[in-house]
Amino acid sequence: MKTDYTFERYSRQLFIEEIGVSGQRKIMNTKVLVVGAGGLGSPVIQYLAAAGIGQLALTDFDLVELHNLNRQVIHTEEHIGCEKTKSASDYINRHNSSIDFRPIQVKIQASNVAAILQPYDIIVDCCDNFSTRYLLNNTCLTLNKPLVYGSIYGFEGQMAVFNHAGSKHLLDLFPVAPAPEQVPNCDMNGVLGPLPGIIGSMMAMQVLKIAAGLPVDTDQLTIIDTYNWRFSKISF
Repeated sequence: MKTDYTFERYSRQLFIEEIGVSGQRKIMNTKVLVVGAGGLGSPVIQYLAAAGIGQLALTDFDLVELHNLNRQVIHTEEHIGCEKTKSASDYINRHNSSIDFRPIQVKIQASNVAAILQPYDIIVDCCDNFSTRYLLNNTCLTLNKPLVYGSIYGFEGQMAVFNHAGSKHLLDLFPVAPAPEQVPNCDMNGVLGPLPGIIGSMMAMQVLKIAAGLPVDTDQLTIIDTYNWRFSKISF
C-alpha cells in the first residue's frame, strides 16, 4: 500500500484474512476488460472500480437510452444519447478517480477481438448476444485468458467461470450456438433491474477472487431463478 489514503479506502478488504495486503496488491495489479456496459456490465464496473482493480477497460459501442435506466445503474438521465463508455467513465471518475479506466468505443468483431483482449488478465462477458459470446470464448482459449460469463432473461440468470487454470469453457457447456431468432433479449422480452444486479455482482466477485488468487468454482454453471427463489448448479 502506497499511502494512508489507499489503506483507508480498501481497509475493509484488507481486513479479510484471505485478502490482506498481498491480495489487495494483486487486485491493484490486475487488468480487466469488461465487454458491455448494460445490465450486467453496470454492477461489474461498479464493484471492480470500488475494489480498486488496477486497470479497468470497457468496450461498448452503444448509446444510453431511456429504457436502459431500469437496470443499467451506472448511467443517468443526463447521459441519454451519450456513449455508454463516456457515461461509465463519468461514473468511475466520481466514485474512484484513482482507477486507470480505458474506454474502448468499438464493436467487438473477428477482425479486432484478439488485439482488444490481448492486454488484459481477465475478460468479463457482459454482452447480450451469442455471436459475441462465442467469439470471446474462442479468443480467450487462443490467448489463454479466463472468461467470466453471465446472462440474464426475465427472472433467471446464469453465471460461470470459463478457461481458468485449465477449466472447461463455453463450448463444453453449449457446443452449438443457437440461431439469433431463437435467443430472447432484454429489449424485446424484458427483465427486472435487480436480476442483473445480482448476477453482475456475482461476476464481479469471481473476477476479484481470480485477481486475488483465491479459489473459484469452475466446470459449473450457477443458475439463479428469482421468481421461485431457487439457486442451483449444473456441472459440465
